[in-house]
Parts: sequence; C-alpha cells; structure tokens
Amino acid sequence: MPLADVNLADLDNFTDGITPWRMFHTLRHEDPVHWQPEEAPNSGFWAVTRHADIARVDRDAETFTSTKFVNLEEVDDDQIKKRASILELDGVRHRALRSLIQRQFGAGVINSYADFLRGLTATTLDKALAKGTFDFVKEVSADFPINVLARLLDVPPDDNQQLIDWGNRIIGNTDPDYADVLLHSEESEKYRDLPFRSPASLEVFAYGRELARQRRGGEGTDLVSRLVNGSPRDGVPLSAQDFDNYFLLLVVAGNETTRHTITHSMLALLQHPEQLARLQEDPSLIPAAVEEFLRWASPVYHFRRTATRDVELGGKRVREGDKVVMWFASGNRDEEVFGNPYDFDVTRQNNDHVTFGKGSPHLCLGNLLARTEIRIMFEELIPRLAGIRLAGDVPRVRSNFVNGIKRLPVEVTLA
Repeated sequence: MPLADVNLADLDNFTDGITPWRMFHTLRHEDPVHWQPEEAPNSGFWAVTRHADIARVDRDAETFTSTKFVNLEEVDDDQIKKRASILELDGVRHRALRSLIQRQFGAGVINSYADFLRGLTATTLDKALAKGTFDFVKEVSADFPINVLARLLDVPPDDNQQLIDWGNRIIGNTDPDYADVLLHSEESEKYRDLPFRSPASLEVFAYGRELARQRRGGEGTDLVSRLVNGSPRDGVPLSAQDFDNYFLLLVVAGNETTRHTITHSMLALLQHPEQLARLQEDPSLIPAAVEEFLRWASPVYHFRRTATRDVELGGKRVREGDKVVMWFASGNRDEEVFGNPYDFDVTRQNNDHVTFGKGSPHLCLGNLLARTEIRIMFEELIPRLAGIRLAGDVPRVRSNFVNGIKRLPVEVTLA
C-alpha cells in the first residue's frame, strides 16, 4: 500500500482483515514512527510499528506515560480523575493496585484451576459440537472465557450473557452493531466522564457495587472480595471510584481478548488445514502453538502512551504531550524478529510476540490465565474434530483498538 494511502485513524480500514496488515507493512518499511493525523476532536499521534521501538516505548514509563490515557481519545484532567483505571496509572500507585489481585493470576492459583478449566471446556464443546453447524464465537470462544470470569468473580453463570453484552457494548464503542452511543458522536458528550463514553458502564458499575456490598468484610477469595477487603501497599485505600473502574476493567479485559484470540486461532486453523493436521498428528505441539496463536491473533491492535518530554524515537522528534501509539499487531509481523511473519506456523520457535506487552510494568496481568485457557481449549477441541469448514461470512468489529471477530459460522464433523 502506498504510504499516502495509510490511515490508521479510519476505522473502516479495520473491517476486512487485510487492510490493517498492508498498512502496518508499509509503515514498518517506509516510516516506522509515522505521524498520523486525526479528525477533530483528536489531534493526531505517532504510530510506532516496529518491534524494537514498541518495546522501547512500553518499557519506559517515565518518558512515555499511561496517565494521560491509553486509548486514542483525548481527555481533559477532569475526565482523567473520573475515568482512570489501573491502566492509566504509573509508578507506585499502579503497582499498589496491581498487587491487590496479582497473586490470583500467578502460576500457583492458575495451575489449581486446570481441572476446572478442562471440565468447563469439555462442557462448552459438548454443547456446541452437538449442533453440527454453529457460530463458533457465540458457542465456544465467547462462552468459555466468560464462564472463567464468572468463576473468578464468583457470580452465577446465569449472568454470563449480560457480562458478554456489556463487554461488546463498551469495547465496541465504534461499531454500530454494538455501541449504544458511538464514540465522538454528539450524543457521546453526555457520557464523556464514563469509561469508553459508554452508558453500559453505568450498568457495570451498579452490578459491581452490589457485589462489593455483599462481599465487604467477608472472607472470600474471589476478585471482588480481594478488591474491597484488600489494602493497597501504598497505604491509600481503594476509593469507590477506584473500585468502579477496576471492576469494569476486569469485566471487559477478562473476556474480550481471550475470546478474540480463540476465534482468530480457529479461523487460522481453518484457513491453514495443514497446520491443523500437524496438531492433530502431534498434540504435544499445542503448548508452543499457543504462542503462535497469540502472535497471529494480536487481539488488541494498539495501546497509547503520551510523551512526558521531547525525545527522539525512530529518527523522529517527538514533542512533550504528543500521543505515542504502540501498534502491537504490527510488531507481531516484524520481519526483523519473525522469519516469514505472514506464515501461520504452529511449530514456530522463539516466538517473541508483543501481544501482552513487552517488558512493561503494564504487562497483561492475566497473561498466564489467557495462555492456559487457550491451551486447554485446543487440547480438548482438536482431537474431537474429524473435519471443520467455514459455513458463512466472518464479519469483524469496526475498531482500530480491538482486533475482533463478531461471528465465525462453522460446520463440524466429529472424530
């Protein structure tokens, strides 16, 4: 794609599953730190597309801060005070809030979930595969992670569909099929102080507050109990607003990214049947293949930082206050790091992808849980398949933030 045709701010470029990768390829080769203009009210950003530069930005929180927000939306100081979650904090406070639940995502706890996850996976697959033809997103890749989240939050499975709907409406705030109010529409000004400018956030807040009321002062070990009864290491108690934003982040992040990774991975195996055959012939390849699934899927296109000082990056002069956007998806196709990056290869070794971040204090808290969920899902699914084929169109979420697939209709033959 000619450099002049690249526009990472045009959301319609992210609906065909092809154009984003063409744009990233051009940028890595011709302008790896590229100034991307935006329409008002936004003011443009530096698009960072090479693996090494992404890692540099992600590691240096002093120069590239998260405190001015991590999405492309530009917010004022009042909005920051009301909307900041753990994602929009750096330094001591970020570490203090992260530590409240960090142990729940450590190896000891996650490994103890293995039997539960395998049983849950089997139940999910039994129900879906019995239908023969079904939407893989609805029946498998959305259903499974939300059941895991329900367990972590200790909420009834009957609430699962509501949790999924909230995630769709909040993260899909630029897609007419999902959003209650489209980001940057005139109506969205009414909701400017809510996360993602989504009125669904109010519903998530109300749900979380009721859980907090029930768990406060108790001895539960679920994530809500940890938040309301824990003491941050910096000695500053968790405010009601802190809890609201933390809980909302758990609801969204606990479902969306794993769901889209599982979906993209299944689509890739459909499109590369020789790779599916390799995993069927040798299931011991699946744990390493998970890293290729994560690289290939790149479920989050980007995260933003803001320069705290003038700095040179990739030969460009970045000014204090400029938005600097790490395009993780592009980093995951960088030819300097990955041989034949456009090949989907389940035997790929030394897979240094940046799907969860790279050397960052903001490294995805749930990365081990996500890896475990994905591994168990495909360990259980692949041996059951004698055949699988696409049974319809694969529409994508209109977003340059989440690399999402709305539906994946499939027809299966059981082994």
